[in-house]
Amino acid sequence: MNKLVRLAVATTFAAAVAAPALAAPETFNIDNSHTFPRFEYSHFGYSTQQSRFNKTSGTIVLDRAAKTGSVEVTIDTKSVDTGFELFDAHIQDEKYFHTEKYPTITFKSTSVKFDGDKLASVDGDLTIKGVTKPVTLEVSSFHCMPHPMLKKLGCGANATTMIKRSEFGAGENAPYVSDEVKLVIAVEAVQN
Repeated sequence: MNKLVRLAVATTFAAAVAAPALAAPETFNIDNSHTFPRFEYSHFGYSTQQSRFNKTSGTIVLDRAAKTGSVEVTIDTKSVDTGFELFDAHIQDEKYFHTEKYPTITFKSTSVKFDGDKLASVDGDLTIKGVTKPVTLEVSSFHCMPHPMLKKLGCGANATTMIKRSEFGAGENAPYVSDEVKLVIAVEAVQN
């Protein structure tokens, strides 16, 4: 009987210690060296052009057991990289990103949705040039595991959404250069 009581106490203690750890939210800092938001658009119908931003920061909080979380991202608009310096300067002009007045693009989540254990989508507010619109980031891949080099938990995802640039005050040359822009975000983040 004594063994049974000790086993029951030990099991209850182990469960009490483990349960909060499993359900605790985990905070991740975005890895700027592996996070590159891109944007794609049709250029006169000739081709789909792809450009990216080279500086991104932010925080992701996930409670994978409770299937909740939050995402906050800040993109440095002056880090835009089209592959051509002259064009980088051109789209930083006030007709497009107006980087002097609006040096950042931000995204703040309002909800996250899981499909089983996988993050499926993130709803939130996207702010470009001082204009905020709701968007849904559809997550095509999501993976968490111990980072082999940093020895901390890391998570990564790919997400996409479509916007109309004219809705953000950047509709110059539409519709010849497409108004619809696909945002493609590859993100990696490492636990604090």
